[in-house]
Amino acid sequence: MTIYPENTVIMAPLSGYTDVPYRHSLRRHGCNYAFTEMIDTGSLVYAKGRTRNFLDRAEDEEWLGVQIVGNRIDEIKKAVEIINTRDFSVLDLNIGCPTPKVAKKGKGAGLARDIDYAAKIIEAMVKKSHFPVTAKIRIQDINDPSPTVDFIKKLENAGLQAVTVHGRLMKSIYSGPCYTDIIKAVKENVRMPVVANGGVMNYQDYKDIMNRSGCSRIMIARGAMGNPWIFEELTTGIKRYISTEELCDEMQKHISEIAEYYEEITAMKLSRKIILDYLQGRGFPRKLKCEVSQIRTLDDFKRFMLKVKEGPSRRFLEEMGKI
Repeated sequence: MTIYPENTVIMAPLSGYTDVPYRHSLRRHGCNYAFTEMIDTGSLVYAKGRTRNFLDRAEDEEWLGVQIVGNRIDEIKKAVEIINTRDFSVLDLNIGCPTPKVAKKGKGAGLARDIDYAAKIIEAMVKKSHFPVTAKIRIQDINDPSPTVDFIKKLENAGLQAVTVHGRLMKSIYSGPCYTDIIKAVKENVRMPVVANGGVMNYQDYKDIMNRSGCSRIMIARGAMGNPWIFEELTTGIKRYISTEELCDEMQKHISEIAEYYEEITAMKLSRKIILDYLQGRGFPRKLKCEVSQIRTLDDFKRFMLKVKEGPSRRFLEEMGKI
């Protein structure tokens, strides 16, 4: 079974972002492979309500992966049992999240400090899961590929069926270069599919990481924030100017679905960062962006959108060659 076909572009699991409405926005623009939000196993096992909603899968989603983060084998087994009651394409373990509140607890990238224990977790997941088990990790050294390769080979021997490699160290978070030579070394030394990840913001980044890593399977994350059109760009190689009309249409569809999916007040709180992402880098004044924090109801959002429809600054349009 091929988990990721050649030339696949995958949307990363983003905590606080990749819920059903977010994925629908991406899928309208060509995203076929996507993940749920990253789900903490403790919250999944012991909490109720919204955490379980992270497992929701829309009827029109043909491919959907679920990603968990945790470091207790007993807790992870219970989480897998819950996940087994749903339908997913793959079950992924996060061994790459660099956020201090996660890594300091020995989860995410912090789990990579004990590769033998990480391999035991993968082995336990493989035995328990109804779905193929994959993982997302970060490189372990920027100069020597051996620590990263050895780590991933150990996970592969434990039953891992695919791996996504972010080409930065844990301490680098999301800054600095992506060390594609380390990713390439992984690809050349394991049997399973390798997905390259790190810093893909446009088509040129996409081609660069493919060529330098030797991977045809690429995962994107921040490049899709406020820019679902990136999937069209990576498919066609053409970066289009997104008109104000097109931007507003997508924003209204996205935020309206968030409001349908969650209770209105909660939905608007969740929507504020989404709205800011859409406006980022598109020539809208700072004063307008500051007003996003005041959006509390759908009516507030509709009034706000009347201002967005007025379009970006004249200077921005001149720079873009639109006037």
